[in-house]
Amino acid sequence: MNIFKGALSQLNTASKYLNLKDDILEKLKSPDRTIEITVPYKKDGKLMTVRGYRVQFNNILGPYKGGLRYHQEVDMDEVKALAFWMMIKNAIVGVPFGGSKGGIEIDPRDLSEEELEELSRNFAKMLAPNIGPYMDVPAPDVNTNSKIMDWIEDEYSKVTGKRQKAVVTGKSLTNGGSEGRKEATGLGGFFVLEQLIKKLGLKKPLTVAVQGFGNVGSNIAKILFKYGYNVVALSDAKGAIYDSSGKGFNIELVKKCREEKGYLAGCYCIGSVCDIARKYDGVIPKDELLELPVDILIPAALENVITAKNAGAIKAKIVFEMANGPTTPDADKILNKRGILVVPDVLCNSGGVTVSYFEWYQNMKHEKWSLEKVNEKLKEKMVKAFEEVWEIHKEKKVDLRTAAYILALKRLAEKMRL
Repeated sequence: MNIFKGALSQLNTASKYLNLKDDILEKLKSPDRTIEITVPYKKDGKLMTVRGYRVQFNNILGPYKGGLRYHQEVDMDEVKALAFWMMIKNAIVGVPFGGSKGGIEIDPRDLSEEELEELSRNFAKMLAPNIGPYMDVPAPDVNTNSKIMDWIEDEYSKVTGKRQKAVVTGKSLTNGGSEGRKEATGLGGFFVLEQLIKKLGLKKPLTVAVQGFGNVGSNIAKILFKYGYNVVALSDAKGAIYDSSGKGFNIELVKKCREEKGYLAGCYCIGSVCDIARKYDGVIPKDELLELPVDILIPAALENVITAKNAGAIKAKIVFEMANGPTTPDADKILNKRGILVVPDVLCNSGGVTVSYFEWYQNMKHEKWSLEKVNEKLKEKMVKAFEEVWEIHKEKKVDLRTAAYILALKRLAEKMRL
């Protein structure tokens, strides 16, 4: 099953609990628009081209909204699935956006900054007729950041002849970006996790393994470390580190070490020092992290990392999805059957789009919110969404993913009937 078909299977499962008209369900299964373009750029002075994508899935709740990722494995099926999930998560968290996603099929590490800027600006020019503050609002995603968003905003403003900061979110603070945007996905997930821990009556310290140490993974690891969780395993693309003692790593030191070395291996930082690994501790194969005996497993990298092949070996009590689509539908069934609680991506990682909405709102209203205000409003949104999903989970006796989709479907269907 490809990633997009897997996403639709989640929709079909939830629809069985609602009395939806067939035409509404069918409308939610297909994107409004798919865009595939050939983007030119120069590499070492030579003209090159690469494929770019943008999928606008549904805008019944408001302007399309979703990130742009630069990755060598980006393809149309992946972008369609990600746009679909954006539609769902925006409905769950209650922000007035639809769902979209985009990307370029390239490894940005192969480009100089000048080449990356040219590519981004050319992409923005070609997307300009199909994006805008009231139409479709891109944001950062895998391998993109505030600098790239600034380039896109600047190029779009040149094309349209008018400064329009709200065309993208995730911009730099000096260019209309919002306080708290960089940490928003991780912090939003933390607010959900704290509510879950209360509901389950669990006591800290709890052991946590975080797969992925990019913006999302590193931020939620840092927040969990600060608030008394023992983060005992971390991984990046090159490997993983594990502390079998259960004490967990000093995430601040690990992050600093990784920034210096460029990879996690060797960043075995406990207490106030970074030491050499001993015995089983230290560097382990990155895939082994998923199967460690921890309380909470947080996949925070890419899609389809928990599959039917490894779901039977998962030992965590809770799988808390901070990546988009980390668990395949077949794996989901296995985990549920084994009594492992899966908290879905469309709830866990919706803090990013929530603060993106705050940024868009501030730009549109010419306001500038404090970090305290942003985080307070983020917590309100995330706690409310969790409580609504939890209530459906209990009332209908369904897993949390199905409950989240039921909530989203109800909101989308209600709007489509108006």
